[in-house]
Amino acid sequence: MFQLPRFALFAIIVGSTFAGLPHKAVAATRPASCQAPVHRQFDFWIGDWDTFDIGALNKPPVARNHVDAILGGCVLREVYEQSDGLVGQSFTIYDTDRHLWHQSWVTNRGQLLVLEGAQEGGRIVLNGVDHGDEGAKIRVSWEPQANGVHEIASKSHDGGRSWQPLFDILFRPHRS
Repeated sequence: MFQLPRFALFAIIVGSTFAGLPHKAVAATRPASCQAPVHRQFDFWIGDWDTFDIGALNKPPVARNHVDAILGGCVLREVYEQSDGLVGQSFTIYDTDRHLWHQSWVTNRGQLLVLEGAQEGGRIVLNGVDHGDEGAKIRVSWEPQANGVHEIASKSHDGGRSWQPLFDILFRPHRS
């Protein structure tokens, strides 16, 4: 017998509950759950950015990146377009139930990376597993800088005992 996954059943129930209600009525029933300061920790990343490899800051950008707040400020949506044709999007949210940041990253090359973590000092540090690379551990950090946002990613093939650089980039405000 076919069974709907729980999330699908929930979506049907919620959808049917709000079906027929005007948009403003649905919006009015949502709690203002993303207003706490913890939800604003990653707002430094919001913006329209040119993306540079740290070792080549005087060369043309390697990508264009746009990050905006959506869904009432509860979610950061990233649209990343690299000069070699790679396009990716991420959705980042502070999970109040588990008290951590969660990011899902997907690309036009079929890649999926799920990262989770917390603020450490002035930066956000998220960790995950690259299932496409024999389960390598991934660590990514974002830190605001005077001239943008610095993002560093590292990979470990030995359970986190040693780390190799994956990329080191700087987001600078986009120039037209």
